[in-house]
This record gives sequence, structure tokens and C-alpha cells, in this order.
Amino acid sequence: MDVRELHHLIAYLTDLARQVSVNPDEPPASLGEIAVVDDIVTNPGSSVRDITERTGFVQSHVSTTIARLSERGLVTTAADPADRRRTLAHPSDALLSLIEERASRTVHAALAKRLGDKASAARAGQLLDELARLLLE
Repeated sequence: MDVRELHHLIAYLTDLARQVSVNPDEPPASLGEIAVVDDIVTNPGSSVRDITERTGFVQSHVSTTIARLSERGLVTTAADPADRRRTLAHPSDALLSLIEERASRTVHAALAKRLGDKASAARAGQLLDELARLLLE
């Protein structure tokens, strides 16, 4: 596999993950929004500046994303008690429940739908499981 094929595979798997992790009646999350959510879940109580530094996004993007997530009840914000000018972001219970529910989903049905062949989908699922064990453990 060359680098070009790797990038195509990454794009395919990213799209597959997005398809499995969203409900059809919801607008799809952008990769930037996903990165901010992931950072907030991994580092609860972080300031906008901290999230900006870790994600590499500009401060205005992080602030706007946090405001949208807060409006949807997925993130809670509070002033930092040590410096009231700073805003701290926490994942809401609703977000944590949503993540838990969606994390239990598997890609097998989506693979079958995309590939149109149950045997090929089963084999692709096995290969992805093996790849995850090799690379992520």
C-alpha cells in the first residue's frame, strides 16, 4: 500500500465511522466538531485556550463550536474560579450517554450495505478487527 492508497483508506474509514456513529435524522458533525468534542471528553474542565492548543484550531473556531455544543446540551461551560475571564468546558451527561450508546455500534451492517455482499462484509469486518488489535493495542 502506498501513501495515496493509505489516504483513500483513511477517508473511507472516516466516512464509515461517521455513517455508523450518527443517526440519519441528525446533521453530520464536522471533523473539527468531532475533534473538539473528543478533546473535551478526554480533558474535561479545559479552557478554550487549552483546547485550541491541543487541537490546533483557531480560538474563534473552538469558541463557536463550544457555543453550538452548549446550545445542543452536549457541553456545559462555566467561568474558571481562578480566572473568571476563562471559560471551562465539560462534557454533559447527555453527551457521555450519547457516546456510550454509539460506541457500542459495530460497522458490520454498514459494511454489508456498502459492499452489497455479506461474505465480503464479514471478511472486511474481520480484517478491521485484526488491524485494530495490531495497531491500537
